Formats: sequence, structure tokens, C-alpha cells
Amino acid sequence: MSSQNKDNYQVFALNYTGNAYNAANNWAVGASEHDSIQYCAMVWLLKGENGKNILVDAGYIDTLKKPFKSFIRPDLLLKRMNLNPSDISDLIITHPDWDHIDGINLFPYSKVWMQEDDFNYFVGRNWQSDSLERRFNSKNDVRNIIEINLQGRLKLIKGDNIEIFPGIRIYTGSKHSFENQYLLVNSNSKDNRILIASDGVWVYYNIDNLAPIPWAVLDQVAYVEAMKRMKTLVTDPKLIIPGHDAAVFDRFPEITDRIVMIGK
Repeated sequence: MSSQNKDNYQVFALNYTGNAYNAANNWAVGASEHDSIQYCAMVWLLKGENGKNILVDAGYIDTLKKPFKSFIRPDLLLKRMNLNPSDISDLIITHPDWDHIDGINLFPYSKVWMQEDDFNYFVGRNWQSDSLERRFNSKNDVRNIIEINLQGRLKLIKGDNIEIFPGIRIYTGSKHSFENQYLLVNSNSKDNRILIASDGVWVYYNIDNLAPIPWAVLDQVAYVEAMKRMKTLVTDPKLIIPGHDAAVFDRFPEITDRIVMIGK
């Protein structure tokens, strides 16, 4: 009988853009305009003892939209972990903003997991009005996710607090997008539960001060309530990982350049 723990994952954050600075008050209500926050864009790799290599978000490949001088394409950054695109068994999209979904075609063999309500809104009503979300989305990304659905690789999740793999639970409710999701990894662990908030928490200031994003959110009250809930899901608040704070790469041990391992 195998001794593998099928619900345990090693968690890695990969900084594929490099770092930049922005005024703190652009990222969190109540922050000072005189302070700045160093930010980046990242994806997360979950390496399971069950043999799965799960990628959370796909990053982007269209560097004309948001150029970073030290951008590295996400699939090439994964090579530093000795992984090729074909090694990624599953891709979990937390929400369809372009910097989280634009690189989806880099992983043509993966099953793709997404909230059903986010998918329906993304390919439907989002394009019928000048919505807030539309500013963060790309028509090419719509074409890509529809094609993945036609290929039979898209797995739509309906609802909140759902275990999609042993040890990985999905939660909703923060309303950054129409129905973005965040993940609790090692959900059955007593002391190593890791919460990948993605843009449910942009930077540490948000979660430390229960301060919502001032502009890129559909419901600020829901955003704050979701952060309160996140704190109840982990035993160590340090294991709530924001989607864009470059400090993640200072707080956890480096595996190789631009990649850290998250956990206790």
C-alpha cells in the first residue's frame, strides 16, 4: 500500500514579472499617498504527493499591456522547477483578469478549473456594457477559454467551500470579480493550511488592516468580509498569501531566483 499523503502539497510562489512600486493608497483604502508598496505579479505551483502539479493562475504573455523590464514568461519560469507545460496536470483560474488568464494557452494539456458564475459573466454580460471588469479583460482571453471549453478541458465549479481535490478547497465571496475564488491548500492539515488569496487580497496592507482595494472591486463590504473569513480558515495568518505583494518573496525561503516555498 502506498504511504503517500494524497492531500498534502508543497506550495511555491513564482514571481514572473519582477517588481515595481506604486502609491500605497492605490492599493488599499486608508493607506497613505506618501507611502509606496512594492508589487509584482505571481502564479503559484502546488506539487502534490499524489503526483499532481497544479498551477494556480496562468499569468500573462501580452507584455505590451503591462511591461516589466524583468518579465519572464510563466512557463519558462517553471523550468527552474524542472517542469514543462505538459507536466502541469491542472490549472486553477482564480478569476479572468488578463494578468491571471492571458497565459492559459501556455498549458495546452491541463484541465482548467474556474467558477461557473465567473465564466458565464466573463464570456457574456461583461462585454455588453462598460463594466469595471471589462477594463481588466481581453477578448482574446474570452476566445481562449471558450476554445478550452470546446476541447472538454474546462471544469466549472459551482459554489463556495467545495473540495475540488483532496486537501484543496475553493471559496468565493470577495467580489473582486463577478465571482472570483481563493484556495485553501492542505485544508486537512492542523498547522500548515495555506490560503492562496490571489486578488482576494492584493497586498499585505489589505489583510493586515482589513482595508479593501479602493477601485478594482465590485463590492468593498464583501471584500472585507471575505478577508475576515480567510483569517478563520488558517491557524497562522502569515500563511494568507496576497496576489501582488512582492514582500511574499522576502517572507519565505528562496528555492531559486524569483521562486519561494510557502509553508511552515
